[in-house]
Amino acid sequence: MLRSLIRRFLVSEPQYTSIYETNPEYGLLVTNESFNITPVKPRKDSKRTGLLAIKQGMTAMWDRWGVRHALTVLQVDRCQVTQIKTREKDGYNALQLGVGEKKLHRVNKPYIGHCIKANVPPKQKLVECKVTADCLLPLGYELDVRHFIVGQSVDVQGVTKGKGFQGGIRRWNFHRQTVTHGNSKTTRQIGSTGQHTDPARTFPGKKMPGHLGCEKATIHKLKIYKIDYERNLLFVKGAVPGNRGGVVRVQDSNKDLTHQYRKLPFPTYIPSETEEFPKQEVMPAPEEDYFETRMFLHDNAVPNRAKDEGP
Repeated sequence: MLRSLIRRFLVSEPQYTSIYETNPEYGLLVTNESFNITPVKPRKDSKRTGLLAIKQGMTAMWDRWGVRHALTVLQVDRCQVTQIKTREKDGYNALQLGVGEKKLHRVNKPYIGHCIKANVPPKQKLVECKVTADCLLPLGYELDVRHFIVGQSVDVQGVTKGKGFQGGIRRWNFHRQTVTHGNSKTTRQIGSTGQHTDPARTFPGKKMPGHLGCEKATIHKLKIYKIDYERNLLFVKGAVPGNRGGVVRVQDSNKDLTHQYRKLPFPTYIPSETEEFPKQEVMPAPEEDYFETRMFLHDNAVPNRAKDEGP
């Protein structure tokens, strides 16, 4: 019986072939020129999609007044739409975005099938962004840095750096105990965490030592100081959560949307044949010097010549 089964499986062709052994039938790679997207007149409740970018590190730039601006460099690496969710089918409107690229031996078969359906290569990370119905984009559309404008306020969301197991002073900013009257070994301890017989337990949510970091955090109202259109880079003023090489989500600021929604391209930037973009664009410096107009100067710092000269 065993020999007959071995002979049958050796002679007959396998009924199921692995997706890694055969080349799947990919369609033609989609490009943005194949889509026909029309601009939309935005409303106050219109919400565009965000972008997925990879954190590359930090740098600094000086404006014409000598003010130094700390910038975080974000690279938009092949950010494409991988799935469309509508209110009729899923109950809400959203776009699933993918960034970067992942090796085939590091993904499973369902994920490969999901990418083949969207006609995009396997992505490093997938993130969902909720949008309104007038800001939906076609499947496979690639977003670039021209989705934003210089001087715009954005919200950046990412996963913070992991700090490991930390005590209460570093994790919750507790004050340390005194070092007098023999208290030398419990200086950095948090102290009492509960009551006596009633209730005889520590309540859930008590601030105690534990793991710090590796949490989702959002930084609001960061300014886009510079855009490099040639290398697809965003230079954001301020710090962004996460390690170098981590994926962050950049989207229009919810706290400043009513002031800037008329300036933004809806649903996204639509290139034209006549329009030409520079290689880089930097946010212009203020017309007046910050140190002369906004900072407080004492009367002795700027002498009054009219008063010193006298009558």
